[in-house]
Amino acid sequence: MAAEHNLILDLTTVLGASALGGYLANQLRQPVLLGYLATGLIVGPYGFKLLSDVPRIQSLASIGVAFLLFALGVEFSLTELKRVKDIAIKGSLLQIGLTTSVVALFTIILGWAEGFTQGIFVGAVLSLSSRAVVLKTLAERGETNTLHGQVMLAILIAQDLALGLMLAILPALNQPQNIGWALGSALLKVLLFLAAAIAFGRWIVPSLISRVAATESTELFVLTVIALCLGVAIITAKLGLSIEMGAFVSGLMVSEIDYADHALAKVLPLRDTFACLFFASIGMLIDPGVLIQNFGLILGLVTLVMLGKAVIVLPIILKFGYSLKTAIITSLGINQIGEFSFVLALAGLELKLIPERTYLLLLGTTAITLVLTPMWLNISPHLANRLMRMPLLAKSLRQFAEPKSLSVPETISGHVVVAGYGRVGQVIVKILHNQGYTVLVIENSEAAIQRLRMQRIPYIFGDADSELVLDKTHLEKAKALAIALPDPASSRLLLKRALSIAPGLDIIARSHYDHEIDILTQMGAKEVVQAEFEAALELGAHLLATLGEPPTQIHTVITDIRTDKYRSIRSERA
Repeated sequence: MAAEHNLILDLTTVLGASALGGYLANQLRQPVLLGYLATGLIVGPYGFKLLSDVPRIQSLASIGVAFLLFALGVEFSLTELKRVKDIAIKGSLLQIGLTTSVVALFTIILGWAEGFTQGIFVGAVLSLSSRAVVLKTLAERGETNTLHGQVMLAILIAQDLALGLMLAILPALNQPQNIGWALGSALLKVLLFLAAAIAFGRWIVPSLISRVAATESTELFVLTVIALCLGVAIITAKLGLSIEMGAFVSGLMVSEIDYADHALAKVLPLRDTFACLFFASIGMLIDPGVLIQNFGLILGLVTLVMLGKAVIVLPIILKFGYSLKTAIITSLGINQIGEFSFVLALAGLELKLIPERTYLLLLGTTAITLVLTPMWLNISPHLANRLMRMPLLAKSLRQFAEPKSLSVPETISGHVVVAGYGRVGQVIVKILHNQGYTVLVIENSEAAIQRLRMQRIPYIFGDADSELVLDKTHLEKAKALAIALPDPASSRLLLKRALSIAPGLDIIARSHYDHEIDILTQMGAKEVVQAEFEAALELGAHLLATLGEPPTQIHTVITDIRTDKYRSIRSERA
């Protein structure tokens, strides 16, 4: 009985301390997993030694890994991958392959890796980036729908898929003396397993989940999903593949059925709880003495990894026809090491692919790169602009800033320039086009440009805030400029540069946040429109009409709010 009481006490200690550590990390605007790592270090054997049975906690943490990979499989979006398939598949393969190869070569030459296998493994760990941290930062900046946000998302989704393959062949790397046969055997097992999983996922899983869901019993549904996740994971372990790979594949099975979102919603609390245990258990393995002794080396590794990955990613993005600005922001956005690298590194340690010291160095390096990611993403647009102004680089970089293609009549005049052809931009163009106005669209998405070509609408393919692109728009002859860009920073830069070319130009801008309304107005925009406020005004107008208010009174109320730049309906904080 004492053993059970000790386990309950240990779990309470870990979960309670992790909640506190995660809260502090969140308040410091850092990923919560860093708080969990610090918690494990503090309560573990190298800290205050508050736990009596660390091995049992670590065995429970392995369930967290399974749930992490299961949820990753359920969330995996084949639709999103198809939409950006070129950069996602080809670009990410290039990025992972080049990063792994360069790291393997580098570590072997410097003597940091004991042989080719270890170098390849370390390269695979470093090739992954953090989807959680990157997307959280993009969401906070309102940039998830920007071009660089979509490119990052494409590569990160493909990396998730690559992680499943890495975990599948990982056991084969433990046989360096017969690596060719081991890899071939592992790949054959993977193919056979995937074929069986596809058949099972197509003909059995949907029917099984539907029957269980029809009972309307939440308990049965949750138990079935958990049994499926852990059951497939155990099967892969018996086949000599990794448990993580099995959990990921079971998630993929569920992702294609109608109840995928419901299953994910039920598993998420379990995933988050056990994932917290997993990251805390990693923290328990960290020897702070080793980190302190090698702190200088870790900082050097952080510099090499972040700069090295950025240098590898930058030409890949440019090769796929994206602008220099998009390439710089993307390369600085995914140059960290991802949270799933912890999973891969721990599996390598258990298979003795890397020594404990290398493992600890990887943990320290990964944690610091995750902390630095938001900062890199914040400075990347400014860095791109500075690079374009540097005399030594300006000439060689000019080719990446110039419009890649354009369809602009030389005699164009009296036109309206629309920057951005997303959902908002398309509506603006359609309204103007239907009324017979000449429209010129600036867009940096090839898919959008294809639609403009088919509609025979004049366009320029490039970044709207680029001076070289604006030179081609004949702004001095234009009637107006509508800014419908998804990136707030690009909107401000475009407004500033457009007014420097045509000071009297009428500019209407889209605002994403409350505080931008005043900023864009003060910068010179004639009208600033905030989408959420406009939706609220329309709803309010319809309600007032329903309640019997006269049309003139409704018009006066709405007009007054717009004239006052929405100040009467803005929050006090804004």
